[in-house]
Amino acid sequence: MTTLPTYTIRIYLSGSIETAKQIIREHVLERPLCVTIEPTTFIYTGGEETGYVVGLLNYPRFPTAPNELNVRANILAELLLERTFQRSALIVTPEDTKWIQLESLTP
Repeated sequence: MTTLPTYTIRIYLSGSIETAKQIIREHVLERPLCVTIEPTTFIYTGGEETGYVVGLLNYPRFPTAPNELNVRANILAELLLERTFQRSALIVTPEDTKWIQLESLTP
C-alpha cells in the first residue's frame, strides 16, 4: 500500500467531452498522469451550456508533487482550450481558482 498527501485539481471547460477525452489520452501518453473527466452543465445568468470537468489527482501509481500537478493542469487546460476552440477555462486548486483565457481566441 502506498499513501500520498491528497492534492486534487479540477479544470472546468465547455464543449465536447468526447473531443476532450481524446486530447487527454494523447497528453497522458507523453508523461504519466492520472486524469478523470465527467460531464457537467453550466447554468449562468442569461444562459446554459454543457461542458466537462477534468480532475488531476496525486495518484500513488504516478506520484506528482503539488507544484508539478499545478504546472500540468495549466498545460492541459491550455491544450484543451486550443484544441477545442474554447475561449476560457477555470482551474480550481485547494489554494485558489484561476480563470484563464487564450488571447488568440479572445476577441
